[in-house]
Amino acid sequence: MSGREKEEMKDLTLLGNQGTKYAMDYAPEVLETFVNKHPENDYFVKFNCPEFTSLCPITGQPDFATITISYVPGEKMVESKSLKLYLFSFRNHGDFHEDCVNIIMKDLIRLMDPKYIEVWGKFTPRGGISIDPYCNYGKAGTKWEEVAFNRMANHDLYPEKVDNR
Repeated sequence: MSGREKEEMKDLTLLGNQGTKYAMDYAPEVLETFVNKHPENDYFVKFNCPEFTSLCPITGQPDFATITISYVPGEKMVESKSLKLYLFSFRNHGDFHEDCVNIIMKDLIRLMDPKYIEVWGKFTPRGGISIDPYCNYGKAGTKWEEVAFNRMANHDLYPEKVDNR
């Protein structure tokens, strides 16, 4: 029935686990990977998390965002339930918006060593202003390094219409 052997999935402990524990503080250790069966292909995997929550490091007030993660996998891919639990772990984490997206990107780079990755946070307004930090990375010495530069250089060439979210 499955296109994967049991041996390939032996390290996935969260998917299908009915006793899921939700970390109440930043927990990168919950992230899990599985083998990319198509590393010779360049393709994007995109995750949208419209219910991301973190805390302002100064006031302790909650900040809400949609976090979008797009990556081109190398040998490893992030397992989606572990990613959900990881993103949930920011719920009581106090950091600025810009720090959150960079931490997410760096943790995923350490975990998977992707060819390319970008993380974009679209935070709801507080005090009449929204903040939308964007970061990316392309593996050094590959065509993806140039893609990362070009995406950053042209990132907001066509800005979206903000409708107060």
